[in-house]
Amino acid sequence: MGLTAAVAALGMTAAVSGCGGGGSGSGDVTLKLVAADYGTGAANSSEKYWSDVASGFERENPGIKVEVTVLSWKDVDREVAEMVKAGDAPDIAQIGAYADYAKDGKLYSADETLAIRTSANFLPSLTDAGRVDGTLYGLPFVASTRLLFYNEKLFGQAGLDAPETWDDIAADAAALKAKGVEYPFALPLGQEEAQAETLMWLLSGGGGYTDEVGAYDIDSTANINTFRWLRDNLVGKGLTGPVAPGKLDRAKAFEAFTAGDVGMLNGHPTLMDEAEAKGIKVGMVPLPGADGPAEGSMGVADWMMGFKANGHRKEIGKFLDYAYSDENVLTFADEYDLLPVTGTASAAMESDKKHQKLNEFLAALPNSTLPPFGKTSWATVSDTVKKKIGEAVEPGSNPESVLGGISTEARQAEAAE
Repeated sequence: MGLTAAVAALGMTAAVSGCGGGGSGSGDVTLKLVAADYGTGAANSSEKYWSDVASGFERENPGIKVEVTVLSWKDVDREVAEMVKAGDAPDIAQIGAYADYAKDGKLYSADETLAIRTSANFLPSLTDAGRVDGTLYGLPFVASTRLLFYNEKLFGQAGLDAPETWDDIAADAAALKAKGVEYPFALPLGQEEAQAETLMWLLSGGGGYTDEVGAYDIDSTANINTFRWLRDNLVGKGLTGPVAPGKLDRAKAFEAFTAGDVGMLNGHPTLMDEAEAKGIKVGMVPLPGADGPAEGSMGVADWMMGFKANGHRKEIGKFLDYAYSDENVLTFADEYDLLPVTGTASAAMESDKKHQKLNEFLAALPNSTLPPFGKTSWATVSDTVKKKIGEAVEPGSNPESVLGGISTEARQAEAAE
């Protein structure tokens, strides 16, 4: 699922070709690019962005044409997989996953396509998640990170300060419940995006999905302690609202926040804008940890990749170098309230007063930890987490058993690759 898959999937397909079609023989090479749509409708469809990028690139590279197909997030990963299976792979894809294609030897590495200045400009925390067996195949395209959001009006009415620790969260949630707040702390561990909410809590407890050498370690002591705390101090005390966390999807939690019914939850830039548009004054702080603010936050990225099938290595590299110019990166990030993935574009955004409200997210990104996208087993493990993690916080549950079961399935999925 893409960063703004939150932003409704359109179920539409749009195909455009910058400066006319690519099959007329007017160019020596035609690149096929398939990209995801981050828009909410025709007015802000990503079709316009990619059409402009393609047109600008063609003007600077008259021997290369670019055919762009824009698909909704609901369809794009499946469509690209079907293209590859049918022997009709695009030259470039901007989608949600790359590891399977890299493992199958279908992708060019960054070293084979990008100029050094381009690859060196990516934020290291993002490229670390784009590697398979140490080689960079998944190029970060846009990113986001997470902060703890709180409703300043509700906090003011309850006489509360922003939380810094888990104990603060529990105490604040109890005070909010006493004031009649429906969701003192919204904890969406439903299947929509439970794997992301889970990682945020694992990191704030000093754990994560993997250990220091990259092996799955889901049932570590730190992770078990985190879910015991959630069970005993939030869920078990009735502080997470009327819907059980395992049944609460992120979209419903966000909807409740924008309606003013949530005291606290973990959020991203798009939610910030949606809430403020509805008159909710949003406070934001780094994710609290057991003893103070967590050392790192969860990061999220979507990916760009170049396919080998058509042999257009040099042309793909030229296009990617062009697409990752500061102007293009900032234009896209600005349109969808996302974070740029390069150092120079991040610095430019940080110094622009227009983007001041994103500064806390920008500050969190370099120290963020992403899910293990480089593992081809991750899709299977993510699905398992979505289906089962809610059980770990149910009153009377055994988090050690639930996490142990997920961990066993994760290791089996990894061994099967």
